[in-house]
Amino acid sequence: MKKFLNNPKNFLKESLSGLGKAHQNLLQVHFDPTFVTRKSINSDKVILVSGGGSGHEPLHAGFIGHGMLDAACPGHVFTSPTPDQMMAAVDFCKPNKGALFIVKNYSGDVMNFEMAAEMTSYENATILVNDDAAVIDSSYTTGKRGVAGTVIVEKTVGSLAENGGDLKSCVDLGNEVNQRCSSIGVALSSCTIPEAGKPTFDIEDDQIEFGVGIHGEPGRRREQIRPAQTIVKDMIEAIIEDFKGKNLALSNNTELLMIVNGFGGTPISELYLIYENACEILSGYQLNVVRSLVGNYTTALDMEGASVTLCVLNDQIKNHWDTPVHTASLRWGA
Repeated sequence: MKKFLNNPKNFLKESLSGLGKAHQNLLQVHFDPTFVTRKSINSDKVILVSGGGSGHEPLHAGFIGHGMLDAACPGHVFTSPTPDQMMAAVDFCKPNKGALFIVKNYSGDVMNFEMAAEMTSYENATILVNDDAAVIDSSYTTGKRGVAGTVIVEKTVGSLAENGGDLKSCVDLGNEVNQRCSSIGVALSSCTIPEAGKPTFDIEDDQIEFGVGIHGEPGRRREQIRPAQTIVKDMIEAIIEDFKGKNLALSNNTELLMIVNGFGGTPISELYLIYENACEILSGYQLNVVRSLVGNYTTALDMEGASVTLCVLNDQIKNHWDTPVHTASLRWGA
């Protein structure tokens, strides 16, 4: 293992301290318990709180700011945050119009956010993100995993909350966005948790894990590496099959938002190659990509690999995607 480390036990605290200092105009980092909030909190809007294990940066703390989240609760690497972190974040924000928890579908996250929701005195609701098309159940979940579609939920619901949406309308939009999103990932290598000091799983140099999870969970199959275009074709086909299972109608010129997301160890040039191949394949289905992101948004530490997320757009989702956002890791129009 080669990483920029001091004591692995202090990795999260030092990283979050650096995040706070680098973006002190946007963020406040709190410890004991650990949570991150906007520098300035508007308690008279629906407060969006997310979180999960660290190692997926910039998700979630990198998306705190105008037009997205108000607070995030980072756990240790690939470890769920605790209910006291979530309650402390909500208490700090004092949500007069309620708190909305945005939770990726992993058993520990779900359990701990449910406990926080039951214990807080503030009105609250939860959106559960489960956009991974790869597998139904895994070692971390019951049901589909929550992955990069979370970024789209946080951005669109963040926009609605910023513009005065009430708790119910924010929940309704978030659930619709989740229903319209599907993702699948492919790993070329494993990732290495700092405290473990060794790869999470073994994979040969000439193999890929098709459908990998963002913690290194097994996917659909282990196979030989092949030209990118054929891998991307299988990824797009898996997503379209997932859309069919959701009864999402895809007609000629259906508008899509596409995220090509790196897992932390893949050059941006390769991500753009994936985007190019995906656009070619989608044009064969007469599907129209009208919004996009390419880069590292939901990572898996240092894993070499990438995921593709598609969201079937409607006017409301597209409009909220386009509104101004100003966070450490996502910014436009502001």
